[in-house]
Amino acid sequence: MIFLILCMGLIIGSFLNVCIYRIPLGESVVEPPSHCTNCGTRLKPVDLVPVLSFMFLKGKCRYCGAKVSARYPAVELITALVFMLLFSRYGLTVDFLAAIYLMSILIAVFFIDMDHKIIPDGLVLAGLAGGVLLTAYNIFNRVGIYGDRNWWNPLLGGVAGSGFLFLVALIGALAYKTDEAMGMGDVKIFLPIGMFLGWRMTVIALLLSIFAGGIASLFLILTRKKERRGTIPFGPFIATGTFMALMWGWDLLGWYVFRFY
Repeated sequence: MIFLILCMGLIIGSFLNVCIYRIPLGESVVEPPSHCTNCGTRLKPVDLVPVLSFMFLKGKCRYCGAKVSARYPAVELITALVFMLLFSRYGLTVDFLAAIYLMSILIAVFFIDMDHKIIPDGLVLAGLAGGVLLTAYNIFNRVGIYGDRNWWNPLLGGVAGSGFLFLVALIGALAYKTDEAMGMGDVKIFLPIGMFLGWRMTVIALLLSIFAGGIASLFLILTRKKERRGTIPFGPFIATGTFMALMWGWDLLGWYVFRFY
């Protein structure tokens, strides 16, 4: 089963590479078929999984010899690792399927936001579609990550996460006279995250995202790679915080309650 999960992660990671490259350009992720970005030659099946291409072709296009970016196999390996870790946490359950769906979207968000400082609405809508299905499923069968069967739990999660970030964006816009303090993409992506996590884990994911972003910002300022008023994309930290909440959120919440109450 682990081998199957690994293969599924590599295959979906290959598709995410297409999404990461094409969506910011406004291109279809289906047409035209995958091809070498240098010579334009249509790729063979083995080339569609860059991890295999790097193993057998030393990271070069088999047709023109152009070097293939290490980003492509990295995305596949990250996706496969995330899938295997989530499988170890949830097993073959609805929670697992929901988690890998959400994280597939957030892996694309991670790299697109890092490169272009945007979170495309198409990814938000894809997340919302999955969130609606999971919310409906919870009415009839309990979703473990929510922690209860309350029908409003995932809805409150979406409102809580996005609402808080919207407030941050509003305060930032008023304080700094700019709308770049918090992007609306960051606000919108927490709607589906909340619907997948429920309100408790959404709070955990939000706190972890802010903490990770704060540590990274402090490091960049101290190393003078960013100015104090400079901006960094928040999407990568949202993806990281959400993954941590999916893996260890309930453990962190239990530790906090036990430690302080």
